[in-house]
Amino acid sequence: MQISIELFILIASILLFFSILVGKTGYRFGVPTLLLFLLIGIGAGSDGLGIEFSSPNIAQYIGVIALNIILFSGGLDTRFSEIRPVAVKGLVLATVGVLLTALFTGLFIYWLTNSVVHSVTFTLLESLLLAGIMSSTDSASVFSILRSKGLSLKENLRPLLELESGSNDPMAFMLTIVLVQLIQTPDVSGWEVLFMFLKQLFLGVICGFLLGKLAVRIINRINLDNDALYSVLLLTVMFFLFGFTSFIGGNGYLAVYAGGLMIGNHRFVHKRSTLRFFDGLTWLFQIIMFLALGLLVNPSELLPIAGVGLLVGVFMILIGRPLSVLISLLPFKNMSFKARLFTSWVGLRGAVPIIFATYPWISDVPQAKMMFNIVFFITILSLVVQGTTVSSMARWLGLSLPVPPARKLKEFDVEFSEEIKSAMCEITVNDTMLKNGSRVMDVSMPEQTLLVMVKRNRKYFIPRGNTLLEEGDSLLIITDNEEAMRETYRQLGVSPGA
Repeated sequence: MQISIELFILIASILLFFSILVGKTGYRFGVPTLLLFLLIGIGAGSDGLGIEFSSPNIAQYIGVIALNIILFSGGLDTRFSEIRPVAVKGLVLATVGVLLTALFTGLFIYWLTNSVVHSVTFTLLESLLLAGIMSSTDSASVFSILRSKGLSLKENLRPLLELESGSNDPMAFMLTIVLVQLIQTPDVSGWEVLFMFLKQLFLGVICGFLLGKLAVRIINRINLDNDALYSVLLLTVMFFLFGFTSFIGGNGYLAVYAGGLMIGNHRFVHKRSTLRFFDGLTWLFQIIMFLALGLLVNPSELLPIAGVGLLVGVFMILIGRPLSVLISLLPFKNMSFKARLFTSWVGLRGAVPIIFATYPWISDVPQAKMMFNIVFFITILSLVVQGTTVSSMARWLGLSLPVPPARKLKEFDVEFSEEIKSAMCEITVNDTMLKNGSRVMDVSMPEQTLLVMVKRNRKYFIPRGNTLLEEGDSLLIITDNEEAMRETYRQLGVSPGA
């Protein structure tokens, strides 16, 4: 049925508004917002309210743009200081772990569909392709779950999980593209595949870091009359990173994440407002992407593959992912077995595998639509089983840390209205905080943290970047939320009672 543009905009606005409300509820109770957005899309689709949407090409375009924004924003928000202690572990999980997950799951799918289940049969390459599509964890889901209740974890697990989920999509993408080409052109040699793989990896990293560094210099030197254009400029940089790297044969997704990481760890003008712009943009495109993917699937098509999807999903959750994580982390002796188990449990599937499943569909790979439906079914299974039990699993394994109690202000008689969700705290300056210098600009604080007032010898004053701090000064700190406050304590190296 053909609908007018006015009606399309009306329906889209209603779906977006309803998704925001549902997502807010899910965020409060720890339910993955991705699952809720997908269900809204399914409910509005042809088997629900009757909205017809059956174009994998359009869904892929939306997904590629959304994934660029999600990865770039994730890179912007990641500090080198946070990931440096876990960088090697995270990169091993994002590469070797993804490869092993695809291998183990692919072999299981081949055995299952050729020896046990006869309703569907996949060749070895098709089985590996299906497994490769699902081999990466979903950054949006992992970030949402870990942050929904301010979950604090022992053994530096949180930055490890966020680094892995933010950097493993390029590996899964390369596996998907390589396997699609092998199915369509069986005579491709192994050396050609290895060269293409290394080329994508190398060019993705190099372009990301070099162009990211160049972008910082351009942003700081260009003089735009309208401050709002700086956010648009950075968005343009992001698209250029993806487009240029992909054009020369590199992995655009890896370049976008590496570029965001490089840019986010440098100072540039209007950085705070730009980060807020990308935060809002990320949420918008996550909702749009999840709704579009939900509209693309028909629930009636999931029933015939439910048996296969359930068996493959259970294997990935209980055997494939844990085995891959345990093997990948063997060289790291300073990590407890419980931490390894928890890392394997936070292997959430999400929108990324569904997007990757559109590539074989568009390329007319045999049984591609069935692969898409299986991937969709396993994504829902993963979010229901793993996504809703992350907090419980952390407590059961003894890896969760108590959330620091809110501190009462003593030196500053200030408080927020209940409608304001920002958080305040006061911190006493010590010698550790001044190790990099005594000026305010020398003190390490997160981007979402603001030093608004200093008390010294019963006198109050508003600090500037070059204001000199002294030991014993009381600082009034304002942050976006409680989570940002805990991160402020961590970066300043003080305890909540300091």
